[in-house]
Amino acid sequence: MTAFIVDQQALKPGLIIFRRSDVKHLNWYCRVKVPQESRYKTISLKTANIAEARDKAFDHDADIRFRKKHDVPVFEKSFPEVAKEYVARLKQSVDAGEITNKLFKTKESMVRSVIAYSGNMQITLVNEEKWRGYAAWRKQNGKGIGGGQIKYGTIRRELIEFRAVIKFAAEKNYIRENQVPKSKIARGTARREAFTPQEYRHLHTFARSWIKKAPTAITEWYRTMTYNFALVMANTGMRPTEAKNLRWRDVDVRVDKQERTFVVLSVHGKNKARELVAANNVATYLERVREISKATKPEDFVFTTMEGKSTATIYSQTIASLLEEAGLLMSAAGTRRCSYCFRHTYATFRLMEGIDVYFLAKQMGTSVKMIEDHYGHITPSKNAERILEGVPGWEPAAFEGAGPVSASVNDGGAETASSKSRLKAH
Repeated sequence: MTAFIVDQQALKPGLIIFRRSDVKHLNWYCRVKVPQESRYKTISLKTANIAEARDKAFDHDADIRFRKKHDVPVFEKSFPEVAKEYVARLKQSVDAGEITNKLFKTKESMVRSVIAYSGNMQITLVNEEKWRGYAAWRKQNGKGIGGGQIKYGTIRRELIEFRAVIKFAAEKNYIRENQVPKSKIARGTARREAFTPQEYRHLHTFARSWIKKAPTAITEWYRTMTYNFALVMANTGMRPTEAKNLRWRDVDVRVDKQERTFVVLSVHGKNKARELVAANNVATYLERVREISKATKPEDFVFTTMEGKSTATIYSQTIASLLEEAGLLMSAAGTRRCSYCFRHTYATFRLMEGIDVYFLAKQMGTSVKMIEDHYGHITPSKNAERILEGVPGWEPAAFEGAGPVSASVNDGGAETASSKSRLKAH
């Protein structure tokens, strides 16, 4: 650049101001020698007034000396450079056993999305306004699973990771601490993909004819299994992973002090095990599964393929087909439903019935805070003393039986006594 320097003036050793012959404007620049280094930093002063230029040059000289004294980088890093350093730290956390490699991959993917948004912007320019603008940009430019609209929950997690990168920059003294965004991240107004009672009633009505219209015996088998799988899920609040791991030895039918039958399931998720309880109608649904299954030994999985093998997808494609044909694949909020929607439906209906949040959290293997955060829009009409209180009257979709529709996720065809005896006989 020295070939373009004109009107050079030395203000002190290591500090000069000058103009450039390769630009049309007459603004001044300064060049500052970095203390204790053999490098210089050139800065545009953005003024044609020489007195103002001198003052600004001395200010920059003082700023650089301050940065060197307090270990603040003199040469600003770009956001992608800082983000890559942050990802490298995450990888160290994996090696140290602090986080899993799966979580690392998820976070790394989120950081890539944030980098696409920031471009090569200098980290010092990434302020709260820039951070807050990410959600709108991501909604316009991002795609969700299957090419649909990206969920706000995904955007929210990416915003958290975005802020983590900025906080990391502050820890490394690339920026000042007050540059880290402090605003709370909105949780969004979209509810989880639970069915309304009307939608759930429609799903059961449709499912009967859907099974009967199966074009082949194989298709009928999978539709029948999927239907009963959905009933079990909607009446227990299990996670799909827990359902996938469920074995017949994990199913136990019991009777309480008042001679009421209920089911206890020992479920296993990601390195965690717990017990949940369900009404006796679940025994009927499980017995239907047993009747068509080729895997009925205690150590066999409950939900399998037609050949009796463990299923990794847990009928995800068949569930999607059922929901799509029933016109329920997309929720009112525009989100795509999947097997997890039955867990959300269970939580929503139980809260509508009035169950205590503490007992519901225990039943679902989660925290009270999670229940309050994600289902806080539901106002219970009463408090239940036990997890199954009110279940007999909770029938939003009377499915197989005759009579009026009540407020439960039962299908209305529970043969409780016979179901109890059949399950205990195995």
